[in-house]
Amino acid sequence: MVKIDSIDRAILRELQVDCSRSIAEIGAVVGLSQSPCWKRIRRLEDAGVIKARVALVDPARVGVGTAVFATIRTNQHSEEWLERFAEAVARIPEVVEFHRMSGDVDYLLKILVADIADYDRIYKRLIRSAELTDVSSSFSMEPIKVTTAVPIPEGDSSAGT
Repeated sequence: MVKIDSIDRAILRELQVDCSRSIAEIGAVVGLSQSPCWKRIRRLEDAGVIKARVALVDPARVGVGTAVFATIRTNQHSEEWLERFAEAVARIPEVVEFHRMSGDVDYLLKILVADIADYDRIYKRLIRSAELTDVSSSFSMEPIKVTTAVPIPEGDSSAGT
């Protein structure tokens, strides 16, 4: 467990806005000098609170601007089946999110593709990968809100590692 205080939370918020800024700039915003700010960031990285610092790419500008949400149902629920299916899905770079769900749907995938024909190629890979009962797909007409920022609640707390 790592203790996260209000300064750590402010750092996390700032990093989620733009992690390419210098440590000195982030420190100035949160009220720290460069060295203490850097130490806090390193502690948050070492504890796994900060998983990675990445560049966010605009999918449309690289030719994969169509978002597809595929719901999957199966009558297979063994660990071995899930392991095989998860490995197959992991080999499909167009699948950017993969969730095991509760309720009527077993799995939800978010897939980024060029167009419907491109999705059909991915669909065929999915149905070859494992025994599936149903695959239903919905195409996003327009993204209304898309964020990678995790909401950072106020107040001190401990975060699991």
